[in-house]
Amino acid sequence: MTTDTMTIREMCDAYDVTPRTLRFYESKELLYPIREGQRRLFTRRDRARLKLILRGKRFGFSLEEIRQLLDLYYVGDGQETQLVSTLSVARARLSDMEKQRAELDEAIDELRNQMTMVSEMLTGKVSAA
Repeated sequence: MTTDTMTIREMCDAYDVTPRTLRFYESKELLYPIREGQRRLFTRRDRARLKLILRGKRFGFSLEEIRQLLDLYYVGDGQETQLVSTLSVARARLSDMEKQRAELDEAIDELRNQMTMVSEMLTGKVSAA
């Protein structure tokens, strides 16, 4: 094996993923390892794509969004279409995340208030007894 390719085990160790995950991404046409019989060899291109897949998943992009964005690399316009599309999807996802954060902050504040109220009720009961 050369440093240009990695086995499935090496990929798993390097990127903290399971073999099942890599095979799944391959079945979804997100990765295209070289096949030598049953053996898969992942190229530098596969490694770069996996990094982008994992980053996209962390940001909440769907696998279909990630696949479409990765496929735009080959449009032939110096990645302009890919970058514009990525920015559009990222803006929408950021908006969703900010809305979720606001809702979560509101729920946290409400829970804290309820806990304070219950705690005060218990303190009042204990001191009244």
